[in-house]
Amino acid sequence: MVEEPTRKGAVLDLVLTNKEGLVGNVKLKGSLGCSDHEIVAFKILRATRRVCSKLATLDFRRADFGLLRYLTHRVTWEKVLEGRGAQESWTVLKDHLLQDQERCIPKKKKSGKKARRPAWINKEVLDKLKNKKEAYRRWKQGRVDWVEYRETVRVARNQIRQAKAQIELNLATDIKDNKKNFYRYVRDKGKTREDVGPLQKETGDLVTQDMEKAELLNDFFASFFTAPNHTAQVTEGKTRGYENEELPTEREDQVRDHLRNL
Repeated sequence: MVEEPTRKGAVLDLVLTNKEGLVGNVKLKGSLGCSDHEIVAFKILRATRRVCSKLATLDFRRADFGLLRYLTHRVTWEKVLEGRGAQESWTVLKDHLLQDQERCIPKKKKSGKKARRPAWINKEVLDKLKNKKEAYRRWKQGRVDWVEYRETVRVARNQIRQAKAQIELNLATDIKDNKKNFYRYVRDKGKTREDVGPLQKETGDLVTQDMEKAELLNDFFASFFTAPNHTAQVTEGKTRGYENEELPTEREDQVRDHLRNL
């Protein structure tokens, strides 16, 4: 799209497009600083449209929890779940809760990028960022000098650093009472989002499907916390090797002293 020379009579700076009419108003604006290349300015002639999220989530801020409690308590669960197994009882309970949820908790569209602001963003920081953006625009237009623009940038940078330090200090101070906010902040600082990777069965086969991985982890967890199907046999009397030793005795007052000093 560039037809005029951009450096000493040669066209060295290019604007490439794969669609006719997508790029227009290509102009050369002179050199920037000490560069001997011309600035190439152009416009992308395409109408932008706002991408709206189609996902819906529950709006707990407008939920009627009083009605939800009433609908839940009026069900005679003893009669409803009588004679049902665990899985069937869970299905009945889930159906009741989902029906009550539709009546009591409205839905809203899932928030986009605007709602995913960093935790340290506040009104003061937003004002400083707005002033920085405005100062940059005025500097590009030649309405303010470089010194004034750099001072605005310095003030905004210091405000952001103070806000970050303050929010991290608050999270570290309240970590014992509010662990979720701390770990949410740490998780948001990560660059990637990794799921559970492939797992290996005892036979050596790899498991990649989510359902199979969940069942494998569940079986492994249950194997450690399922009691063995046998009863321990308690033998009375003295154990071998200690026939000649007397069993230790503790009086009630000694036990109380030990417990009091724990």
